[in-house]
Parts: sequence; structure tokens; C-alpha cells
Amino acid sequence: MRAIWNGAVSFGLVNVPVRLYAATSNHDIRFHQVHEVDGGRIRQKRTCSVCGEEVAYSEIAKGYETDDGQLIMLDDDDLASLPTASGHEIDVVQFVPAEQVDALLLDKSYYLEPENKALKPYSLLREALRDTDRMALVKVALRQRETLALLRVRGETIVLQTMLWPDEIRDADFPVLEGDVELRPQEKAMAQSLVDSLSGDFEVDEFEDDYRKAVGELIEYKREHGGKRPAPQPAAEDDADDMTDLLTALRRSVEAAGGKAADTSSEEKADQAEKTEEAPADEKPKTSRKKSTAAKKDDDSSSGTKKSSTTRSRRKKSDDEKEEKAS
Repeated sequence: MRAIWNGAVSFGLVNVPVRLYAATSNHDIRFHQVHEVDGGRIRQKRTCSVCGEEVAYSEIAKGYETDDGQLIMLDDDDLASLPTASGHEIDVVQFVPAEQVDALLLDKSYYLEPENKALKPYSLLREALRDTDRMALVKVALRQRETLALLRVRGETIVLQTMLWPDEIRDADFPVLEGDVELRPQEKAMAQSLVDSLSGDFEVDEFEDDYRKAVGELIEYKREHGGKRPAPQPAAEDDADDMTDLLTALRRSVEAAGGKAADTSSEEKADQAEKTEEAPADEKPKTSRKKSTAAKKDDDSSSGTKKSSTTRSRRKKSDDEKEEKAS
């Protein structure tokens, strides 16, 4: 990797010289625009919409169109008069709890590599962030513009992640979400069963870009077969029409995920919950209370006493009858 920026992390009176590296790269397959007839590359020309002439780079200025349609021109001298940040310092503003950072604010990621002499303070900052479960909110100047960023720990490396400004996050304004929705117990139980069936630890290496892979295979096939396209694969059967309601769709989803046993268990619980909820008050199953151990012993003792009394009465009656016969 090639460093794209050199500077230092500054927190308090501690200064950590670092180098900045891009942490991500785009592996999308890129296409050229070509002429379909002969394969010639398509070149874009910069032309003026007013006079129709082709314009050289040296004659291009920056223009901003206002809401009322007025065009404001800005040249290099205008831009040079603006306050620009050109420092090489990552200034820690404060340390914030990790759970308070909205993921929508995060933008681009960069690795920070310490210089050899800065390994100890770099490690100290890394372990402080790890032990306190916090991120460092910083200000940094990249490409002559100051931006907010976060320092967080990834493995043994400190990552700088630039942030969007708060006014760049759109509000979610969807009136449809204000409508009332009734969720049946069966549906919620089946949805939970589906979640359980598809639950697991997040292992990102288990996933791959299927679209990019398919594009690469298609290109390779056409290269090896003189530009011919492979035979189309039969389309998978779509039984969406059979899913007459949400519960049916959830049930089939659980079965497809291999959780049929969980499906049955959840459905039985949901059925019982729904029956209990919908049954009239006088028909709802009554809750029976089990007698305590002491009470059961009292009952057993009383029962034993009654049995003994009955046995003695029967024996006395039998003895009396024997005496009468003898006399």
C-alpha cells in the first residue's frame, strides 16, 4: 500500500506521527463505452451548451446555480481567498461512547500506521480506546478541507473513519409508517422463528459478490467461445402466488431455512396465544394452583385417618356378628 497522507495524532500533549492509507478499494468490473459496430472507444468531448464549441481545460471555470437560476462564477483567485485547512494534524476533540455513533454518519475508512519511534504512544492510544470502549472524535484536514472523523480500533490497527456533517443526513419522512398495523401473535411468533433459523455469527469472509463473479465468468466464456453467449439457465419456479398471506410466507421461509421443528413449535405457541387472547373471559382456561407439599401431607394424613376409622368399624361389626351366632 502507498501512504496518501502524513501527519500526527494529537491528544493532550501526546503526539503520534502516523501515515494514512486507504483501507478499502473498489473491485467492481468496469466497462468502457464502445461503438457497437467496430468496438472503437467512445470519447467524451467538453462542449459549451451556448456556442456549441469544444472547450479546453484552461477555459473551464466553476459555476454555482442558485435556486432562482442565477449562475455565480468562481475562478481560481476566488477559491484561493477561502479559508482552507492544510495542517497535518489529527486533533482529538473528545472521546465518545461507541454506541452513540450513528452508522449513517460514517463515510470513508483509512488505516493509521505509526512511525517506528511512535509505536509506544500509538499502542497506548489504541489500548485506551479498546479498554474504555470509546472512539476518538477528531478534526483532520484531507484534500485541503477540514472534516470530522473518528478513530476506532480494528484488531491491532487504529482506523480513521471520516464522517458526514449532520446536515448531510436526510430525515426519514414516510407518512405510511404512521398507519396502524395489527400484528397477530402467530405472525410475530413465526417471524421470530425465522430469525432464529437464520441466526449465526457474522463471518464476512463467507460471503462473496455473486454478481461480479457471474460477470467475470460470462466474460471468460465469451472470450473462450468467440464471443458466443452461454445457453440461458432455466428460471427457478416462483411460487409467490401460492403465498396467500404473510403467515404462509413466513412458514415457508422457516421451512426453507431448515427450521421446520422450530416452525411447528412456534406455531403451536402462537395458536395457543391467539386462542387465549380471542376467547371470551368466561371461556378462558382457568389457572390451577398446585397445592403445597405441606397441604398435600395434611390431605394424605386426613385420608389415612378416615381409612383407619372405617377399617376399625368394619372389624367391630364383624366381631359382634360372630358373638351373636355363637350365642
